[in-house]
Amino acid sequence: MADEKQVQDAIIRGDWAGVLELATQWSQAPTAGPRAFFAMNVVYLLEGEFALAWQMHAQSLQEPQDIDTVREWVDRMRAEYPRESPVHLVAGLFLSQSGQSESSMACYKEAVVLAPQSPYPHFFLAQIYRRMERVDEALKAYREAVKLDPTYVAARLNLGVAYQEQGRLEMAIPQYRELIKLRPTDPLGHINLACALAEQGKLDAAIEEYRETLKLNPDDAEVRFALGGVLDQKGRRDLALREYEEALRMNPGFAPAATAIGWIRFGRGQFDFALDSFSVALKANPDDASAIFGVGRVYEEKRKPEMAADHYYRAFELEKDPDRRTTLMNFIAKMGFEQL
Repeated sequence: MADEKQVQDAIIRGDWAGVLELATQWSQAPTAGPRAFFAMNVVYLLEGEFALAWQMHAQSLQEPQDIDTVREWVDRMRAEYPRESPVHLVAGLFLSQSGQSESSMACYKEAVVLAPQSPYPHFFLAQIYRRMERVDEALKAYREAVKLDPTYVAARLNLGVAYQEQGRLEMAIPQYRELIKLRPTDPLGHINLACALAEQGKLDAAIEEYRETLKLNPDDAEVRFALGGVLDQKGRRDLALREYEEALRMNPGFAPAATAIGWIRFGRGQFDFALDSFSVALKANPDDASAIFGVGRVYEEKRKPEMAADHYYRAFELEKDPDRRTTLMNFIAKMGFEQL
């Protein structure tokens, strides 16, 4: 049975596969505490297995006494091995996960100095920069991580996302394409590529990527909905409706799909069916401004102007998007209702 000393030795060597194997054995011991699970958490973070990392976080860094136990171990390693880059990397991951993100930056920077060839400290430093909205520094750190390890999936993904958030789609798309080459059976690359292509206005290419995603994971309601949205943009509403309905079948509480169905039904003059769909959406999300506006439109068609106006005003109050709020305000004014 592995123990703390063996796991610590593997950390110092930067033998992350060994750390995971030994820490897993250690975690199965009757006396295993949060340190074993924290060591597993570290490796899962490095591998980009964030769901597994979160499971280990719950068993190592959730309770104050567990945090103190892990802190004592990390501090002792840093004191005994101040020249070992993996120790500073582990310390940074401990600090960033225990509410001390900014303090973790010094650890990551020290890890870079001691092992400039390692992509990991650059990646996690980029994560902190991104949270701090220091976008240029985050991009630089992500790029360095990818340069040092072109196969680093998490770094490529986050670099692409960071570019996309800035509207630099021409820079984001190549990262997603490389991601697909690295992991062709992982839906994530296809989803992000499809989204970026749709933003770029390349709707046919986006549809192809969404369909590729659904081959890999046919039960993803959100991808079904996104595909429906692009088909809707293309004016292919029969196909869009089919995808929306399938998304709602997979997830009966998926309000955006029900709202989208409602609007297609409304556009076809099927007002009762539209009202049913909007009602389904509002049961799942009572604050869905688009569905509330849709109900108002149905009431207007049914010549119930007071009920329509109530829903228009309510939709305006709930709408967060500035452009859609302006559209709603203009619509209310155009229809001759009292202006807001």
